Amino acid sequence: MDYIDYYKILGIDKNASEADIKKAYRKLARQYHPDLNPNNDEAKKKFQQINEANEVLSDPEKRKKYDQYGKDWAHAEAYENAKAQQQSRSYQSGQGASQFEGFGNDDYDFSDFFSSMFGGQSSGSRTKSRFRGQDINATSTLNLEEAYKTHQQVFSVNGKNIRITIPAGVENGQAIKLKGHGGEGINGGPAGDLYITFNIQNNTSFKRDGNDLYKDVELPLYKAVLGGEQIIDTLDGKVKLKIAPDTQSGTKVKLKGKGFPVYKEDGKFGDLFITYQIKIPTHLSDKEKELFSELSKLRPNG
Repeated sequence: MDYIDYYKILGIDKNASEADIKKAYRKLARQYHPDLNPNNDEAKKKFQQINEANEVLSDPEKRKKYDQYGKDWAHAEAYENAKAQQQSRSYQSGQGASQFEGFGNDDYDFSDFFSSMFGGQSSGSRTKSRFRGQDINATSTLNLEEAYKTHQQVFSVNGKNIRITIPAGVENGQAIKLKGHGGEGINGGPAGDLYITFNIQNNTSFKRDGNDLYKDVELPLYKAVLGGEQIIDTLDGKVKLKIAPDTQSGTKVKLKGKGFPVYKEDGKFGDLFITYQIKIPTHLSDKEKELFSELSKLRPNG
């Protein structure tokens, strides 16, 4: 795996504070967000790199491993386990210090060591130790309309593109696991898993609560008084509603099955709740004012 300088990607130095990391990430994430750079593959790739860098550097444990082991940081836990096992075998056989002694010096190339220890036969061991690969965490940002429909996305992990299907109905903060798509195993060990956490952004007029949606709809005064029909937008297209005469502001209507899809349950949806808000006309003409005046005389008490 090629070395990726996460500090360089975020434009910060190695002494950056957590606040510096967060500030740099937010600035770059906004700049390269796919919504602001449609059909721009380079911006999409940069956005993925920014998320990957933030995922590591914003986590104190991961950052510590990254600072110590560089591109092999994901295998740090496996290295520590192997080191303990090697030392135990060395002392039991009376050899004293193991080949791990002295590691940590700036002149020591961990990659060379890693290759010799986990990729080849060790002089002090007859068998190779197999270790599971590191789990990888990633974040995917979706808008509400994207989360409404099943669709595919491509993630770049360890230089490889992985195309996954995101089921409709995924919730904000929900994480899914892709088994075997994490870091590579060592000496034939199983690969780690990839965990993707979804960040759902709502840029619509709907409010989501679980699988239900809520929306305020303005009704012209005349239609609220006399009744009629009103066309409204849903996430699944337009719907024509019948408005009963004398509809009051704040009246609620439930549209069954017009809410959000239920995650991994094909054909099942929540409900859409509409709240009518009566729109009072403005900039009345003299004729309209005259007619309203006449109406007020007919019903002086409202």
